Parts: sequence; structure tokens; C-alpha cells
Amino acid sequence: MKNRVRKVAGTLADYGADAMLVMQPENRFYLSGFTGSSGALLVTKKKAYLITDFRYLEQAREQSPHLEVIKMTDNLADTLAAMPEKTGIRALAFESGYVNYKLYEELGRKLSGIKLVPLEGVIEKLRQVKDDQELAAIARSMSLLDEGFDYICGWIKPGVTERAVELELEMFLRRKGATAAAFPFIIASGPRSSLPHGTASDRLIGPGDVITLDFGVVLDHYNSDMTRTVALGTPPGTIRKIYDIVLEAQQAGLAAVRAGVKASAVDAAARKVIESHGYGEYFGHGTGHGVGLAVHEGPRLSPRDDTVLQEGMVVTVEPGIYLPGTGGVRIEDSVVVERDGCRVLTKSPKNKLIEL
Repeated sequence: MKNRVRKVAGTLADYGADAMLVMQPENRFYLSGFTGSSGALLVTKKKAYLITDFRYLEQAREQSPHLEVIKMTDNLADTLAAMPEKTGIRALAFESGYVNYKLYEELGRKLSGIKLVPLEGVIEKLRQVKDDQELAAIARSMSLLDEGFDYICGWIKPGVTERAVELELEMFLRRKGATAAAFPFIIASGPRSSLPHGTASDRLIGPGDVITLDFGVVLDHYNSDMTRTVALGTPPGTIRKIYDIVLEAQQAGLAAVRAGVKASAVDAAARKVIESHGYGEYFGHGTGHGVGLAVHEGPRLSPRDDTVLQEGMVVTVEPGIYLPGTGGVRIEDSVVVERDGCRVLTKSPKNKLIEL
């Protein structure tokens, strides 16, 4: 983590800043390893500090030995104002997408003479490329999803509700070691499967229903994400048709992933397949997103993101088709970007529509 802090310190001059205040939880953890719920980093060109309150001082010193731990007084702005280290700071960068207006006003008032420089995405960009330890943690998190999918496919039966499926799946994954759900699981059956973000309802799942299972967990601080679409018995013919199209599109997207390719090109590869079959208007979201300390992070596999993929990035590939009143299909894998392609981390079967 020392190297990560050095990288941030080395970019300060590029933004006309002498120091940076880091508060966004994932960014704070990325640079410090500190897991407390209250704290901020002050990264200067020469040294970095972790500011937290009395509750977390011992924890902070244990988790962040590479940082000098400072006890917070009444509030963050007052603590910064009292630090002698601030005398060398003429311009302080802050995370404009995270700091609220109240804190911004307090910083401006208490740190008189120091220019506040809004920055966005600096640390998030560093986080996009994962090191070997991060990739190993993400792979462990992803492997839990395969266990969960296998388990829940054997558990679903006619008459259970979507909420029951969600609860059973999450409890299984928690018993296997997950510390949290990465997001509210999307469990949508029958006509509700046309909702791209159809969180679980009290709907009873019956014979012939298609079921979207989009779920992820947090393990060792890192997120996972996977979607599979299955059917309880024999589904309508339209569902079978769009399943095959989505599978073709997903395979085209996976084939397009490699270092040096723009994120938008991967989206285009998957989208072209769906459009060629006449379903373009029923695929209204991006093809994927980055996964790491946050379940949704950069880069975005969308028409508007021209980020060049790099080795070590982890992204999802998840095209879908959603037919209102009929149902929908989405297939999603998380993959590691490599020099000549990608390594798929989620291994659950998908090559044909599974009938439970």
C-alpha cells in the first residue's frame, strides 16, 4: 500500500495540489488498509496521515503502519486546521464526487488561505488495474457464486417466492464465508424477468417460468458479480429464442475483451449481435462494468466509454434482452483482462438454457 500512496502523492503536482484529502471508503481502504467506518487520509508530497477518532486509533495503527495516525478532535475540518503539517499546503485536493457541500464549506472556512481543488476519479483510475493479491481475492469471491448457483438451482421448486430464493441464496453464500451481499440480489421470474433490475418480490415461481438470478458477494473486501437465466420446467419458445441470441452476444463480447481494446468496442461487439437479430431496442444498458472494491466501478463497457482496457482489469460482460409482458434474459460473467484475451472467473454453466 505504500506504493499506492506514493503514486497518489506523485500525481498531486499534475493537478496543482500540495496534498489530497481522501474520504471515499473504497479509496480510503485502497490506500490504507483501514476498515473503520470513520476516517480520512491526508496525502502530501512527502508524507501521508490517517485521521480517525478515539474509537479506531488502535485499529488504525495496526492496519495502517505505513501511515501516521492522527486523533480527530471535534471534527475533520478542525483537526486539519490544527495540524502543523498544513502550513506547507497551499492547495488541497478533495474528492468532489464524495465531499458534501457542508464539509466543503467547513473546510473553506477553517482552512483559510488554502485553495480547495476538486478532483474526481484519480484514485478510482488507479484502482481499475488490479495487482496479483487483488485478483486472487476477486477470484475467491467469484468462486463462491458458482457454488451458490449450483446450490440454488437444486433448491428452487414450484411455489417458492422470489424473496425466498433471495434469502436462501444469500444465507448459503454467507455460511460459505461471504461477509455481505454486494447488492440486493436480482431475482425476477416469469414476466418480471423483463425488469433489468427486478429485485425479489413476493411473486410465486411456477412451472414454465424463466428466472433471472443476478447476484454477488463481498469476500475479503472484494466484490463479485454474475448473472444466469434459468427456467423452471419448459419455458415459452420466445424465451428460448432470445436466450440463444443473448448467449451469442455474450460470447462475442467475451471474444472482444483483451488489453489494448477500447471498452466501447466490447460493448459494440455484443450489441451488434442483438441488433442483427432485431432486438436492439430491447437492450438498453451497457454491456458491462468494472468490479473490485466496489461492485460497479470503471471502466464501463458502454458506447460512451473509450477507456483502453489494460491487463489486470476485471470487468463484467452482461448483455440482455428484455421483452415487457413476456420476460427477459441476461447472461453475465466477470473476467480478467489479459494481453491476448480474457480469463473468465465465473464458471457456472450457460451454454444452453437450464431447465430445473
